[in-house]
This record gives sequence, C-alpha cells and structure tokens, in this order.
Amino acid sequence: MYIYDTYKRATDLGIYMVEHNSTVRSTARHFGISKSTVHKDVTQRLKQLDPALYAEVSIVLEQNKNERHIRGGQATRLKYKKEKC
Repeated sequence: MYIYDTYKRATDLGIYMVEHNSTVRSTARHFGISKSTVHKDVTQRLKQLDPALYAEVSIVLEQNKNERHIRGGQATRLKYKKEKC
C-alpha cells in the first residue's frame, strides 16, 4: 500500500467518525478493517496530516471513552437477559 493511501484512509476514517459520532469499533466494522488500524490512523497519522480534523476526532474519542462503561453494562445486561429466556 502506498503512503498516500494510508494517509487518505486516515482522513476518511476521521471524517466518518466525526460525521457519525461513531466508535472505533463501529468505524472499523464499517470500513472492514481492524480496530487497531482505525485507532492508529486517527490518533497518530491524522495528528500529523490534519490537526484540525484530529482535534474533532479527539473530542469524539474522549466522549466514547467516557461512555464506554454504560455501553458495557448494557451489553452485559442483554447477555444475561438472553440466557434467561
């Protein structure tokens, strides 16, 4: 893969995350790549490539980080609810 493609992908991922207010996992699922790749692209590559977009993505990432305990609790509740039936 060319370096250009890698940085273009980082920009595309950042734009998608900001527009859809999505998590790293959902972004990875949408683009068909690993969450590690998404995280590296939006935290490291994007910081060098487009600092303004990086700042917007950082806000989304921070929001997701603050809400993850809620999503985790909901997932556990659904898991046990399915087992009960």
